[in-house]
Amino acid sequence: MIQLRPIAYVIGLLLFLLASAMLLPVAMDLYDANDDWRTFLGAAMLTYFFGGILLAVSHEGGKVDINVRQAFILTVGSWIALPAFAATPFIGLGLSYTDAFFESMSGMTTTGATVLTQLDGLPRGVLLWRSILQWIGGVGIVLMAIILLPFLRVGGMQLFQKENSAQTEKIVSRSFELILFISWIYFGLTALCAAVYASLGMSAFDAICHAMTTVSTAGFSTHDDSMAFFNSPAIEWTAVVFMLSGSLPFVLYIQFLRGDFGAFRRDPQALVFLQFVAFVGVTMALWLAHEQNRNFLDSLRASIFHVVSIITGTGYAAEDYGSWGVGSLGFFLMLTFIGGCAGSTTGGIKIYRFQVGWLIGRTHLINLVSPNRVVVPTFNGRRLPPDVPFSVLAFLAIYLASVGFITLALTSIGLDFVTAISSSATAISNVGPGLGPIVGPSGTFATLPASAKWILSFAMMLGRLELFTVIVVLWPGFWRN
Repeated sequence: MIQLRPIAYVIGLLLFLLASAMLLPVAMDLYDANDDWRTFLGAAMLTYFFGGILLAVSHEGGKVDINVRQAFILTVGSWIALPAFAATPFIGLGLSYTDAFFESMSGMTTTGATVLTQLDGLPRGVLLWRSILQWIGGVGIVLMAIILLPFLRVGGMQLFQKENSAQTEKIVSRSFELILFISWIYFGLTALCAAVYASLGMSAFDAICHAMTTVSTAGFSTHDDSMAFFNSPAIEWTAVVFMLSGSLPFVLYIQFLRGDFGAFRRDPQALVFLQFVAFVGVTMALWLAHEQNRNFLDSLRASIFHVVSIITGTGYAAEDYGSWGVGSLGFFLMLTFIGGCAGSTTGGIKIYRFQVGWLIGRTHLINLVSPNRVVVPTFNGRRLPPDVPFSVLAFLAIYLASVGFITLALTSIGLDFVTAISSSATAISNVGPGLGPIVGPSGTFATLPASAKWILSFAMMLGRLELFTVIVVLWPGFWRN
């Protein structure tokens, strides 16, 4: 039988941290003389209470050991429990629990889909809480991708198990030190981003909130118009730089800071990802300049910004790219699935899976032409482990099937096809805005039926936890001895 005490203990600790984070909006609302501080304080006390109960009933003393099956349950349980309690301040502010849970799940999975409107008139405590949720979710995702998912062998992530452990042994001696390194790097990037935003004209509050949602590649803004509110090319280019910084493997930052200055240049993921972004961005700029008779530099800025925003899963908008023409709809829908690098804050399929897919396809083609030829596919100078190709192909198949099933579920409750398929794709890929007038970059998810919001909340968690982490826990055989 699976022992649940260690799982309850860790979730209790996480709830304590979440409750502590709620005190920041309390301070913000007290500073602004806004009575909403009582709502956040009440939510913090409730979260402290339940976190304390879990700690009390599960504490046994000594080291907490987690096996593989417990790790699966802990991962899924954490990404249900934390959004469930993170939603409580939104309930106190007038949202239904459905809307509150959707907003908090979107925040913690760094999806960026929202049900809130008239953001410019909301209290700053609420806006700060949305940004904090995405910032917490971003660093949690990085740590999960580097430490936990390779251990669980999910979707080909075992490809990085030996590599990351070898890097860790050279860089830091214990997992706790690795967590500290990554956390400080994440904080440093956020602080630098906020400083640059402020120097370019953002208020201190806007700069901090947008820095948290930029580095986490999450996309919540403090304004209804998102980045278009600032009407600043310099701010948009800054966002591009820091969105890209959050989409690169954080292990490479550790290597770079320890003196390996060629770490980014040698990494096959980072190279291919940046080359792909540059190619797609320039190509889109040429098309935009031609189709809409725009200045090329203006087209390049708009193209690069939105391409990076969608590929990284951030979801910022500087204009309604849905109005660029019919061709742009399919283009951005395709970009929704891409994602950044493994070990980053981004969602989506991830670049390395496309690279492995290419290796599998190339090997198959060579074997068709030369059946007796022995081909050994390699990734980053190492032989591809024999179980990785199947894991990656299985992930891709389940990923596309999941988009199809979620789309079917959404159309069955009355959503039009464009809204359904783009909502499904952006939820599973953790991007945020979809396509069309309802959930597109100029719309929100507020008008969707409650059932659609629950379906999409599940899709956000499914995509954020790399599909199989959730599916394994739902599999009946998982719970048998």
